[in-house]
Amino acid sequence: MEVRAVAKYVKVQPRKVRLLAAEVRGKPAVMSAQLLKYHPSKGAFTLRKVLVSAMANAVENHGVSVENLRISNIQVDEGPRMKRISQRAQGRGNRIIKKTSHIMVVVEDYEPQVKVKPHGTKAKARPKFDAPKPARKKKSEEAVAETEATEESTALAEIAEVQEAEATPALQSEPVIPPPDAVEEVAAAEADPATEVQKEE
Repeated sequence: MEVRAVAKYVKVQPRKVRLLAAEVRGKPAVMSAQLLKYHPSKGAFTLRKVLVSAMANAVENHGVSVENLRISNIQVDEGPRMKRISQRAQGRGNRIIKKTSHIMVVVEDYEPQVKVKPHGTKAKARPKFDAPKPARKKKSEEAVAETEATEESTALAEIAEVQEAEATPALQSEPVIPPPDAVEEVAAAEADPATEVQKEE
């Protein structure tokens, strides 16, 4: 089912309306009306008036919901031209051509399709506004194995060094105690050098 609205002898250039018609053709009527409402062009104002009129015709005459309407066609034709003259120097005049347009908007009813996500998709994570963390480099399995082997070898070497260090100071720290007879002989020799001479003889 199609419903149309026509506006004739609109004082706007057809080219300006056609540029806007190409943007909203085939889109939902409600969304197109909102887009044209905030467009600064003069052609958008006139095109929106015709679009709203077509939507009202569909609602009043056929009982169609506004949300189920879509723009099927927009036709912009040129109407009669008004010719004027602007005065120039030395009695001359320049031609001024004021163009008019005939605008026709056709809307049709359709069933809007709701986008359904495929089964099994997960919801997106909520955005975090914290400072970005530095990216971590993933180590390969070979690199991890090598690091573990080197750590084990170094640990074993450290344990061996500690055991050696504990054993050697015990031997070096034990003082050498001479026998008491040798100490007495050394003391006597230092006190009495004559006895040394007799021993030598």
